[in-house]
Amino acid sequence: MTRTPQNRPPYAPRSNPQANSSQAAPPQASPHQGQRPDQRGPGGRAPDGRPPAREPDRYLYGVHAATAAVLNPDREITRVQCTEAGLAILEPVLAQAAEAGIARPAPELVTRELMDRFLKGAVHQGIALEIKPLDAPDIDDLGREADLREHSVVVVLDQVTDPHNIGAILRSAAAFGALAVIVTDRNTPEVTGVLAKAASGAVEHVPLTRVKNLARALESLGELGFHRIGLAEEGETTLAAAMQGDRVALVLGAEGDGLRHLTRETCDVLARLPTQGAVGSLNVSNAAAIALYETARGR
Repeated sequence: MTRTPQNRPPYAPRSNPQANSSQAAPPQASPHQGQRPDQRGPGGRAPDGRPPAREPDRYLYGVHAATAAVLNPDREITRVQCTEAGLAILEPVLAQAAEAGIARPAPELVTRELMDRFLKGAVHQGIALEIKPLDAPDIDDLGREADLREHSVVVVLDQVTDPHNIGAILRSAAAFGALAVIVTDRNTPEVTGVLAKAASGAVEHVPLTRVKNLARALESLGELGFHRIGLAEEGETTLAAAMQGDRVALVLGAEGDGLRHLTRETCDVLARLPTQGAVGSLNVSNAAAIALYETARGR
């Protein structure tokens, strides 16, 4: 079984040396419990002389994404940086993590200007976490997890590449209890700050499973008992009518191109959303949210 470092499966937590090692330092207390955050020296350098990291793709930022990451015992965080306003928001979250036995680095105070610069103008809300990726389940793992559930839904994305869309789909998947979001390894963005912020913390709860060959992954899902429904404007039936069984795979394509031919051929049925207005198509993240609602409504 091969695992790729993305999002953790909820049933197979990654060993986190910060939270589980007997040699790890005890949980850090929050500043209001007596610990002062590290102060920035000239040029924004940390007390040990390190400059702020210049690779924003290793960062999660924003209140919701950071809160979920800090409270996730399986997420390894190597650095916490905040503006004064951001620290005021994150302090109680760090305290909550400490009470739960989750060790986190002491927060470092940086200026907003410095954070704007190394996060390249992202809307960070004064909080940035340098992180390591989570593990993700493979298709066989998803089948085993489905065995533990009465109903299971996965979302399969065919060449959806925009991180805002993928993040929004992960957020909807978390809201409606989806098992995972499955994407192709090629052309799919990493779980960067942009994607994680759009997901509003969902990357800590819904695994993003990457596969080499989407058609083969769909075949495996079929063998595991998933009813594979491809969403397409020209679908022969509505999504509500296509629903059947306790395991459903919702397959969505990129805007404009839609589902590729081989993806369509591997689905059990093509279904449409019953739109009636002048605009017949929806943004892929909106379509995913509606489809996930439909699966939840039919349980």
